[in-house]
Amino acid sequence: MAVASAALAFAAFAGAQTLEHRSPPKPEIPALPSAPPALKSERPILPKGTSLQVEISQHLPLKTGETIEAHLMHPIYAQGKLAVPENTPLRGRVVALQPDIKARWHARLRGDFTPFHTAEVKFDELMLPSGPLAISATTAADGAPVLHLSAPGASPKQSFISRGWGQAKSNMHDRVSYITAPGRGDRALQLLYHQLPYHPQRIDAHTAWSFELTAPLALPNTPVATSDPAPAAPPPGKSEIWAVHATLVRDLTSATAKPGDAVEALVVEPVFDHDKQLVVPQGSTLVGRVSTAKAARSFGRNGKLRFTFQQVRFPEGFDRSVEGSLAGAATEKTQNLSLDAEGTITPRNQSSVIAPLLLTMLAGRALDQDGHLTAQTGVASNGFGLVGRIVGVAAGNRNLAAGIGYYAAGLSIYDNFLHSGRDVAFPRDTRIEIETTPLRAPVLTPGAQ
Repeated sequence: MAVASAALAFAAFAGAQTLEHRSPPKPEIPALPSAPPALKSERPILPKGTSLQVEISQHLPLKTGETIEAHLMHPIYAQGKLAVPENTPLRGRVVALQPDIKARWHARLRGDFTPFHTAEVKFDELMLPSGPLAISATTAADGAPVLHLSAPGASPKQSFISRGWGQAKSNMHDRVSYITAPGRGDRALQLLYHQLPYHPQRIDAHTAWSFELTAPLALPNTPVATSDPAPAAPPPGKSEIWAVHATLVRDLTSATAKPGDAVEALVVEPVFDHDKQLVVPQGSTLVGRVSTAKAARSFGRNGKLRFTFQQVRFPEGFDRSVEGSLAGAATEKTQNLSLDAEGTITPRNQSSVIAPLLLTMLAGRALDQDGHLTAQTGVASNGFGLVGRIVGVAAGNRNLAAGIGYYAAGLSIYDNFLHSGRDVAFPRDTRIEIETTPLRAPVLTPGAQ
């Protein structure tokens, strides 16, 4: 009986355990995929001190407040990527006029009493496809038409006579081009203007200015169409040559430079090899020295300058040896420089024997007694502009007309043979192109050394 009671009690306990309410298991919630990290849209920023070179394409009046529309001469890179393409428009204005003392005295000695000025301009807008963007920049006062130098190919050595003959032919070609090249009507008008005692002034087409940003400039994050940065592969059997675009860090002139002086240039465009590997980053510094320097001397002897680069200093903090020579530069057109195959820069010799002889012959015509007085005095007194002709004809005096003519001949002799020559001058931020041989390995990080 006791055994039966124990069995019944055990069965009741087991049933109670079976009927107990149990909470249903919680369903497993599948893990949600993690959200992708937010893409950082970094806007390209041009740092303070970025150098810009701009150029105008048409003549403009020289007056305060005149609006100036120009375009970038070179592309601008930021963090190694193209940020602003070449020919991007900019807008500015003439903010002041400064007297040009040297031009005034040169003109007054020749009968032109125009109060010559130079323009100070300030650019304040960068015209991007997304709209105008205000910029903060320095005032530029170095405006001048630009001459683009490029080194010719290697030429055989020539004798002194051959070089002189070649220079004479080049000068003759330049004078013929002055008459026959497009725009001769405008040049004739300017020549007539300079015969007047006073004439209007202008800012000539293709005048360029260099200036720097005075504050960082954040550009809109818009894609910029870029061309393939990699150069073509060199022909079989020839080594690859890289073109490095840079700007001079300091002024450089043959008037003060000495052989051995240090030269530095800031790389403003990244350089890629034909395999599209970065080899010279933007922001690198080319380090070189002056190899030849001669200051201008009397009797029209021009200066001479040559510099080469032996080292490139990378932003990562290490250096590599290179062999770089000057292959091109953008300089002031009035310097009329030339660049030879070895990278030597010299002003072109513009001396002419014809002009002094012609002026001397014309001055002597006033002393001939077998011609018309008015015609002879008018022809002879042509060396002091329109003022000289009016005075010579109105006075009706052969000696006075001849004196004015001989004065002009004397000025021409001085300009062509007696005055000091011209120096080579490259101001700070002058754009140069260096040709260099490849480094031993692509440069990306210090570990690549």
